[in-house]
Amino acid sequence: MLRERATEPEYFDSPARTPGEIAEGYRELARANRLFFLHDPYTRLMWRWLGAENCRELSILDLGAGDGWLGAQMEKFATHLGWNWRVTNLELNPVPLQLSPARHNVAGSALALPFTANSFDIVIASQMTHHLASDAEVVQHFREAWRLARHGVFITDMTRNAFLYAVVWMSTLALRLSPQMRADGLLSVKRSWTRAEIEALAVRAGLNASVKSYFGSRWIVAARKTPAIAAASETSAGCPATDEFCSAPRGK
Repeated sequence: MLRERATEPEYFDSPARTPGEIAEGYRELARANRLFFLHDPYTRLMWRWLGAENCRELSILDLGAGDGWLGAQMEKFATHLGWNWRVTNLELNPVPLQLSPARHNVAGSALALPFTANSFDIVIASQMTHHLASDAEVVQHFREAWRLARHGVFITDMTRNAFLYAVVWMSTLALRLSPQMRADGLLSVKRSWTRAEIEALAVRAGLNASVKSYFGSRWIVAARKTPAIAAASETSAGCPATDEFCSAPRGK
């Protein structure tokens, strides 16, 4: 069942959903996000990877940001430390962005980002990659993120394995999520890429990135730019990145 990646579309991505269904879906998703500490790689780990001295002022682009939940958590975390993180939420569907109208929101595709090169200090994406259709789209997603980042990219998503499938099955039942959300949660695992698969796709994208496991449930792609590479990104989206260590705990 999990040997090969599934390609069946998720209900969450259906264009037939009404604004009310979308809003309710994000309310349910927020409960799951809190349970799984979705923000943890971007609060506990990312600043250590960057170094505290590089985190006092950051402009961040969040790809596939949905209703902006993660960006709000990141800004709150930074404010607590006396830092200023400014998160721009990019989402293909403009309806979720309307759920947080006071935030900096942009409707657009992660495969053709509507910004010039080096527009943001850091480009992130959390639980977005598995919504893409193919290996080629993942490669394009990585290249576009790299093109826009002045300092680096930090991308996370689920990894396809039986352990996570069982955890999601039990958790969605415990949270009493709707049947559609429970089905989508399991399908998300089946649609995900494994760490080894993502590592190969990062190489295809031109990123000499660190690809680490996060508690056996997610992978983290982290790649930093040197000043020379940042300058080269003005004309090329496929430049090699420096190989940086991401301080995520090793999983299985």
